[in-house]
Amino acid sequence: QVQLVESGGGLVQPGGSLRLSCVASRSILTITMGWYRQAPGKQRELVASVTSGGSANYGDFVKGRFTISRDNANNTVYLQMNALEPEDTAVYFCKAVYVIGYKVVSNWGQGTQVTVSS
Repeated sequence: QVQLVESGGGLVQPGGSLRLSCVASRSILTITMGWYRQAPGKQRELVASVTSGGSANYGDFVKGRFTISRDNANNTVYLQMNALEPEDTAVYFCKAVYVIGYKVVSNWGQGTQVTVSS
């Protein structure tokens, strides 16, 4: 089990920036880490993910505005969000995906609220 704690959410004006952080309770060296978001009344969707090898994948709506990065030494993954739009308002969740034996395991954080509004 990996416990995940997100931080960095808040209220920001359209066009502004935020950096989200997700700290894991143990080493993330072999873990694929991701950020997902869920807006009211909508399904949870992938924002960005990064493999243990550093390969990143982004949701189509990101359009170059967000960057995911990982700091393995500090068990932390970041999501830098720029040019934020009201449509980015959602709860943002951190996810860890790893393998134990033959089983793929996923753990989620509690989420951090991001509100983009003037």
